[in-house]
Amino acid sequence: MWREIDIVVHTAATTTLDDRYDTALSINTYGAKHVAEFATRCVDIKMMLHVSTAYVCGEKSGVIPEKAFGMGETISGSRKLDVDEEKLLSEELIGLLRGKNASEEEITMALKDLGLQRARLHGWPNTYTWTKAMGEMMMRHHLNRNVPLAVVRPTMITSTIREPFAGWLEGFPFRTIDNIAINYGRGKINSFIGDPDTIIDLIPADMVVNAMIVAMVIHANRPSCMIYHVGSSMSNPLRYADFQSFILKYFTDNPLVNEDGKPVKVGKLILVDSMESFQKHLTQHYPPRSKGQNYFQSLHVDVKRNIDKAMQVAEIYRPYALFKGILDDTNTKALKATAVDNGVDLESVFCFDPSSIDWEDYFLRIHLPGISGAFKLKRAML
Repeated sequence: MWREIDIVVHTAATTTLDDRYDTALSINTYGAKHVAEFATRCVDIKMMLHVSTAYVCGEKSGVIPEKAFGMGETISGSRKLDVDEEKLLSEELIGLLRGKNASEEEITMALKDLGLQRARLHGWPNTYTWTKAMGEMMMRHHLNRNVPLAVVRPTMITSTIREPFAGWLEGFPFRTIDNIAINYGRGKINSFIGDPDTIIDLIPADMVVNAMIVAMVIHANRPSCMIYHVGSSMSNPLRYADFQSFILKYFTDNPLVNEDGKPVKVGKLILVDSMESFQKHLTQHYPPRSKGQNYFQSLHVDVKRNIDKAMQVAEIYRPYALFKGILDDTNTKALKATAVDNGVDLESVFCFDPSSIDWEDYFLRIHLPGISGAFKLKRAML
């Protein structure tokens, strides 16, 4: 293989925000290392493309530059990071717990907690972004310096706007704003944590793919190391308040049905600015859904279960619902300009310009119908 391959694209990742630390390290961090070492051995290698995430920036605010991490760099700046030491910590914990005859469930929970602890110690909000940041470090450190490298950092990826058809998406259960939208449409939540003025940085999946393809063409045989933010917060910002408006209109006009087969009536999604306020609001306003002989007992269990689930989702997405950063896309705009100068058709074929998106049209005509259809199909298969 290494005699025939000339371009290597690394997209593999576990995107679970709180995955087991050993799993996330193995895939997101050491997976990048292994791919970099393989690319270095390829005799006719023209370039290496690595897909990361824009949220390796942690919870920074203001304009966030397209800047690479130095090996061992942390956001907190508390102390220099040793990636191999992180791997050793997870292995030692597994050995310790197995020595105590801990169950696999106990080991999994402990490794999830360890990942979150280590991430927060060094300035990242979750295991996913933390191990992806280390993956970027390993990629640059282990890739031959003469191999051109492009690191694509997408923001929150949503359904396609054009290709292979408008509204295509893959993956279930839904994540990020799709999780919020569907649970709102189902009547499971009527509030969520967030600020109406917060900018939600979204980008359709096909625009990410187009940016990757163009980066491969432009960087082939041109020694460089470039970081590309592929998102919309700088060029076409979407506010949380807009998202509120779009889901209200869509699910009012196209209601989902509940377990009783009746259309779910929705009101405007209420945004609260803290976890404490969110929990209080859920406790006061969560709609009861239980019926039967043991009404009050079952009601309490049902409401508590749903509140706990909503709180877990809110805690996972809190860093993004209250995110105050704007992702600079100077390098990405320069990539577009270079592509145009080289005759690449960015309008009809390889478009990745977020300023071309009409967010209201995209949500009401493409994205929300897409996720609603996927949800209905999934439910019908159960």
